[in-house]
Amino acid sequence: MRRIFVGDVQGCRIELEMLLDELRFDSAADLLFLVGDVIRRGPESLATLRLLQSVHAEFVLGNHEAHLLDRGFFEQAHPEPEEWPSLGDLCALGHEERQAWGRYLREAPLLRVWPDLYLVHAALPPALWNPGVADEEIERWAALRWDSPAIDAEEKWFLTTTRYCDADGTRSPADWPPPQEPYAPWDSFYHAERRVVFGHWARRGLVQGPSVRGLDTGCVYGGSLTAWIAEEDRIVQVPATKAWIPT
Repeated sequence: MRRIFVGDVQGCRIELEMLLDELRFDSAADLLFLVGDVIRRGPESLATLRLLQSVHAEFVLGNHEAHLLDRGFFEQAHPEPEEWPSLGDLCALGHEERQAWGRYLREAPLLRVWPDLYLVHAALPPALWNPGVADEEIERWAALRWDSPAIDAEEKWFLTTTRYCDADGTRSPADWPPPQEPYAPWDSFYHAERRVVFGHWARRGLVQGPSVRGLDTGCVYGGSLTAWIAEEDRIVQVPATKAWIPT
């Protein structure tokens, strides 16, 4: 079976369908995984969630989903669309259905692990950067969810928001303009064997290093939506139909 990994969709349902067509995706024969940020800034968050569910896609939690969970969006009885730009479709749902989608997102892990790969939204935790990490430590991280008591806030936001950090994993105070030393892209400090697939960094674009694949190519900003087929080590892209968010 092909493992297909897709970059940040952010509610761009049309482009996701275009990409699946380009891939000739078959939910009975392929496995689909997303890097997180599957919803929020684009035009069709609800339709995107329904599409993912219909094709049995799996994903890690992104910072946009985390932000909604953290602010209790899915628990609000009557969220005002004016307070949640681009989420009018989710605001219009009945309370119980919106809560159900919140539970669906809460089930997403912060990290997925295969013998040859990690999948994370933004950055792998420093505890996993070097060779020789015990299997028990890897399994502990893979079991974590947003609400897990075994992970603190700094660790959660490291996995979902980090771009630059130092060699000890201390995050840079800001990402733009690019910070100076000792800060560098987090993957500069990664030395283990498993390849890491991540997103979250549209400004950086497609990253194809020896040990990483960065798949956020800014679809919601008018760029493209990108997939990487692990078994073929092949990139597939479709252009955005429009820029939903100005750059």
